[in-house]
Amino acid sequence: MNRNELEKRTKLFHTNVIKICQYLPKNAAGFEIGKQLIRSAGSVGSNYRATKRAKSDGDFIYKIEVVLEESDESLYWLEVIKESELLRGQLLDELIIEANELTAIFAATDKTAKANREKDKKK
Repeated sequence: MNRNELEKRTKLFHTNVIKICQYLPKNAAGFEIGKQLIRSAGSVGSNYRATKRAKSDGDFIYKIEVVLEESDESLYWLEVIKESELLRGQLLDELIIEANELTAIFAATDKTAKANREKDKKK
């Protein structure tokens, strides 16, 4: 998967999160969880997009670690929604799978970037 495809994928993740949050209950739990989830999902895409403007390898690693943290947080909120039975359905299940996959992709990216930086230091 190339950078442009991953940027589109992270943006689609955010827009799908926005769509599903419209169905959360209109109470304190629904509002708070929805707000947290929309913020973390949006941060995945926006911070991934920012990695292309990294000023150095260290800056890239810092930015990708933010993306990793936010994708994992999004996964957390999606799991809370499912486990508390605030919502059910195929889209929720698909978003949980997508959050898991994005988290795995960014964890691997972080690991590779750190390994490449170490290799460069040894040269």
